[in-house]
Amino acid sequence: MSQAPQPHVYSPREVEAAAQADWRARDAYRVTEDANKKKFYACSMLPYPSGKLHMGHVRNYTINDMLTRYLRMNGWNVLMPMGWDAFGLPAENAAMKNHVPPAKWTYDNIAYMKKQMQAMGLAIDWSREIATCKPDYYKWNQWLFLKMLEAGIAERRTQVVNWDPVDQTVLANEQVIDGRGWRSGALVEKREIPGYYLKITQYAEELLSAVSNPDDPNYLAGWPERVRLMQENWIGRSEGVRFAFTHDIRGEDGELIQGGRLYVFTTRADTIMGVTFCAVAPEHPLATHAARSNPTLAAFIEECKKGGTTEAELALKEKEGLPTGLAVTHPLTGEPVEVWVGNYVLMSYGDGAVMGVPAHDERDFAFARKYGLPIKQVIAVEGETFSSEAWAEWYADKQRGRCVNSGVLDGLDHKAAVDKVAELLAAQGLGEKKTTWRLRDWGISRQRYWGTPIPIIHCESCGPVPVPEKDLPVVLPEDLIPDGSGNPLNKCESFLKVDCPQCGQPARRETDTMDTFVDSSWYFMRYCDPTNDDRMVAEGTQYWMPMDQYIGGIEHAILHLLYARFWTKVMRDLGLVKVDEPFKRLLTQGMVLNHIYSRRNEKGGIEYFWPHEVENLYDEHGKIVGARLKSDGSPVTYEGVGTMSKSKNNGVDPQDLIDQYGADTARLFTMFASPPEQTLEWNDAGVEGAHRFLKRVWNFGMKQAETIRAAQPAPCWGEAARALRREVHSLLKQIHYDYERMQYNTVVSGTMKLLNALESFEPAGDGASAAMREGFGILLRALYPACPHITHVLWQQLGYAAELGDLLDAPWPQVDEAALVLDEIELVLQVNGKLRGSLKVPASADKAAIEAAALASPEFARFGEGKPAKKVVVVPGRLVNVVV
Repeated sequence: MSQAPQPHVYSPREVEAAAQADWRARDAYRVTEDANKKKFYACSMLPYPSGKLHMGHVRNYTINDMLTRYLRMNGWNVLMPMGWDAFGLPAENAAMKNHVPPAKWTYDNIAYMKKQMQAMGLAIDWSREIATCKPDYYKWNQWLFLKMLEAGIAERRTQVVNWDPVDQTVLANEQVIDGRGWRSGALVEKREIPGYYLKITQYAEELLSAVSNPDDPNYLAGWPERVRLMQENWIGRSEGVRFAFTHDIRGEDGELIQGGRLYVFTTRADTIMGVTFCAVAPEHPLATHAARSNPTLAAFIEECKKGGTTEAELALKEKEGLPTGLAVTHPLTGEPVEVWVGNYVLMSYGDGAVMGVPAHDERDFAFARKYGLPIKQVIAVEGETFSSEAWAEWYADKQRGRCVNSGVLDGLDHKAAVDKVAELLAAQGLGEKKTTWRLRDWGISRQRYWGTPIPIIHCESCGPVPVPEKDLPVVLPEDLIPDGSGNPLNKCESFLKVDCPQCGQPARRETDTMDTFVDSSWYFMRYCDPTNDDRMVAEGTQYWMPMDQYIGGIEHAILHLLYARFWTKVMRDLGLVKVDEPFKRLLTQGMVLNHIYSRRNEKGGIEYFWPHEVENLYDEHGKIVGARLKSDGSPVTYEGVGTMSKSKNNGVDPQDLIDQYGADTARLFTMFASPPEQTLEWNDAGVEGAHRFLKRVWNFGMKQAETIRAAQPAPCWGEAARALRREVHSLLKQIHYDYERMQYNTVVSGTMKLLNALESFEPAGDGASAAMREGFGILLRALYPACPHITHVLWQQLGYAAELGDLLDAPWPQVDEAALVLDEIELVLQVNGKLRGSLKVPASADKAAIEAAALASPEFARFGEGKPAKKVVVVPGRLVNVVV
């Protein structure tokens, strides 16, 4: 075992280099499957290789590392892998900016970020490293996609999408901001284009149950409640009635449009008698039909096609509409109902049409008021007065409402009215009760270059043909450079040209690539079998999955986690894995925040300043109320704290921190400053404080080195040794508890208290040096998961390794319950309820012994004024009061 240097002063550079050299030489973090050990799979969400780690990465991975090291000391076989979410649009943007292939930019970034991670001393098994842009990984994306096609889980179909006319690509809803492409700024268009969709909706019930039903055997009890709720809302189960308004509107072919039925879905069938209009999506067949003879309507529909397709975005838009001049028939009253086109109706949700009940839906009420449409009350609440002039919350009250002005429904409550409406509609063959879902099938086609090629060949004779399994992977050429004019694969003849696998005629490859959420939906399984060329997953996955602890940001709480859960269920149904849910426990770590300073420049733009460039101004309460530049004293605006960002000059480069203070300091501060799940506010003074603490640990170890090395087991403990051991083991008990609940900030504070106890210990009497050795050994093991370098070197230098083995696998210290037993306790002593001193008695003293000791005390003799005691009140463990 290598011996680290012993500098007189703490030198993080030397200490950390020595520790890491030792770990590398022994390949200390390689993990293998071991049926004789209890396994634990702890994984952080894999990063995008953007170029540099940020402090959020440092925090995330240190949380994982502390868990891994602690469990390994407790005898677990722990897997902590790492990889790279390496495909995606940012690499293309960087390629355009720097005129280099995305592959080169990506691989260079991976190399640099991996070096930074290794400098942090993370216990990662790098033999399992994966990069999602490598063919040996994305081959299995393609393979499983083909299996999904065979099983009917994947299909090709046409659907309305967000199209960026400048970037020539489909945008996800989240990439449309104020109707414009997030990168190009171009007005987004809605287009119907063919693409591949994965039928996640087939799994909606199962996906929902595990986040909403505690009785489900797969219920995700180890997930934060708010994440379960976010998933539940995204899946969006609604129970209601789907029914049709009939019509005789015919298309140019003379056929009834949609069979003469306009279908809608509603959760408020009890309000059906209040329908005064229907609204259809701009892409609805009735809207298209009406627009052919109505130029104004046609122009309105084209305008509606600009902008995003998210419910959230549409909710914020001004509700606008135009009449089509068409009418449908109310299924229960037989009355005509006007059909409007509404910019707030999505074709991709339900049937692309909604019934308008202005009196009992706030959105419909505003729409009707705007366009002068009838508002008909059909729900009443006792004691309330309805007015069509202003909306009131009770208009939509399902609990208290009763039907009025509704014929056979009058007097019925919500549930009874819905049941009755469903019965009446079913009798006519026009409707039925139905459960609908907000969740939509997952469109994975992207008109981008840097992603997994979709393994399809297009043949003029045979149509879309799957690539034969023997020809996988379809390898993405890595030497192309995007230029902003669309997908460069469309111009790459060597990629495009291929013979049809079915007929042998010349054909062309699909140039769409897969959504990068595909890459991150199963990478955690590939870690378990990273080098298997013959199978997507194998014995390693059977051993390690499900994952025991997943760690990542709340920003991935919906889509990534939902898609990963779906992908796991598909793999289960195809016989590849045996688990129903991939992640047993989830920790969403808080963001790292820092102060933000800015001011507007002469041109009206905002200029940001680094925190070290400014001096804060405080009020009388110590609150920051402003700031000024150190350079010239000019004022700047203090914006408070916000997420660290390069654009706002408030980030902290982890490499700078490591270079100045060492990795252990960076790790210690991020763990100590805040509980893992809460936001962390950056504090330079806190970083310096963490560094000072580590210097104290080092200096104490060096100062007491000879005492600790020479200490022999104690045959008995003197009073001083017993007092130290009592404090050390009491703190160890709390630290152990905090490790178990992953409250690492209080773990660190516990180690600080341990050092305080050791520093204030004055060795004297039997067992003093043994107590010192034991106490410092406990401190090193308790601190080790947070600060592995300094503790590793001290553990070796002070002789602990020779006794207990390397710190990495040294046994976790056990609390000696006997050390916690007090020989003597101190009670508050009162005379007539007034504090008069204290009373020391044996810990085993009973009530009679305590009373006798109180009566024999000099305090009672002095303050009892010679009077006999009337009674003695004993509060066990706290006080004794003598009443005279």
